[in-house]
Amino acid sequence: MATIWSDRRVGELSHTPTGRTPDPVRSRFQQDYDRLLFSTPVRRLSDKTQVWPMDANDGVRTRLTHSHEVANLARSIGTRVHSSKPELFLGADLHQVIQPMLSAIGLAHDLGNPPFGHQGETAIGRWFELRKSWIFTNHHNGGPELPVAIPDDLHAEFIKFDGNPQTLRLVTKLQTNIAHLGLDLTSATLAAAIKYPVCAGNRDKQNPIAKKCGYFEAERALVNELRIETGLAEGQRHTLTWIMEACDDIAYSVLDVDDAMKKGVISPDDVLASLLADVTTSTHVAVAKAQTKFREVEAAGRRPELARDIKIGYLRAYFIEALIDHASDGFVAAREAISSFSHRTPLMDDSTLCEKLKSLAQQHAFSNPGVLRMEARGAEAIEGLMTAFWDAIHDRAPEDFDDILARRSGAKSKYVFALISQNYLEDASRAASAGGIAASVRYRELRLLTDMLSGMTDTFAIKLWEELKGMQ
Repeated sequence: MATIWSDRRVGELSHTPTGRTPDPVRSRFQQDYDRLLFSTPVRRLSDKTQVWPMDANDGVRTRLTHSHEVANLARSIGTRVHSSKPELFLGADLHQVIQPMLSAIGLAHDLGNPPFGHQGETAIGRWFELRKSWIFTNHHNGGPELPVAIPDDLHAEFIKFDGNPQTLRLVTKLQTNIAHLGLDLTSATLAAAIKYPVCAGNRDKQNPIAKKCGYFEAERALVNELRIETGLAEGQRHTLTWIMEACDDIAYSVLDVDDAMKKGVISPDDVLASLLADVTTSTHVAVAKAQTKFREVEAAGRRPELARDIKIGYLRAYFIEALIDHASDGFVAAREAISSFSHRTPLMDDSTLCEKLKSLAQQHAFSNPGVLRMEARGAEAIEGLMTAFWDAIHDRAPEDFDDILARRSGAKSKYVFALISQNYLEDASRAASAGGIAASVRYRELRLLTDMLSGMTDTFAIKLWEELKGMQ
């Protein structure tokens, strides 16, 4: 029977269910979290940008700290909702199912992001956009047509490259496993990790949960199996995905501003003043609490440096508390629409506090000259690396076109191709038997290219580009 709480693993979906001895200590969802926590992609997040690329300040967040915070917030909201409305989770156990699932999808939600965050996604997409006149249809620029071109509806997988579908690909295929199952996570965890439950051809800019591609054509067969197992259909989100999305918004709004304050780009007094000056947030209870505490801090006569840090702590605590309350209340209020898969609006979209904090982050963090300078440097590195790896992937004799692992022709191509992870190469070769467009040589070449680039850390990308530039 299909259930959104299915704990059957990917490797079990093609087999008739058999009796198994449950782990007396950990549920399969707790095992999912453990598998993710100890995986290589999670460790790589420590050198991937949240806001401040390659920052020397150890107190500033990376994608790793951001992901742990999202996992923590998600678990908190799940616990809060379950304590008041357990029926919303259809009998799923809080400790064995809800909490570990939310922890797992919170930890995993950014695993597919390339170096330099969203700017990295943009740089990858731009590389394809500049070559769209031939790369999907021809052997090379001005060259003969491909035997199998990539259909128009799949171009968005590359031109609008996004880390979300790359996450699904990473944990289900690109991690080594004796049976080629990635981390072999449960059906429910994987379904809940799909933020946008549509393929590239079904994107809808007017629908917040379908505005981006949520899985690649390469994973279509897997997603179909997950849907049979969980009962979810195209365009239908898992219940817990709403909570994970809200926590990403909370972390982005509060904690990116928190980092800007820690770096001295904006002071906590400036943040409070901006909130008090805005009619949409001036009377918010969290703002009032912070204002009262600021007066107490100033009356305590602490040194300015210490008073600043104490104020930052109060802002962080009160804002997170207020937004967790908002998300929890919103989830409960939308329970019927969420259960019937008719809900469309993210839980934090009607939070004036969240929106104001996001605007402050955009103004003082994302638009900071230091951030923009490093993003420009990162974009240059990605552009150059994409070209170098494409040249290496495509550089083989015409008679070897169908063999993606064939010997490279040039010396530089041989070196660059040798840098590609064996995991990625194996998947690119095995996918030839997948059937459909995903088995075509060009599709597999482009997936291999994006697999390699998105898997890099910020530091690795910069250092490798500096090295390859010297070989030109």
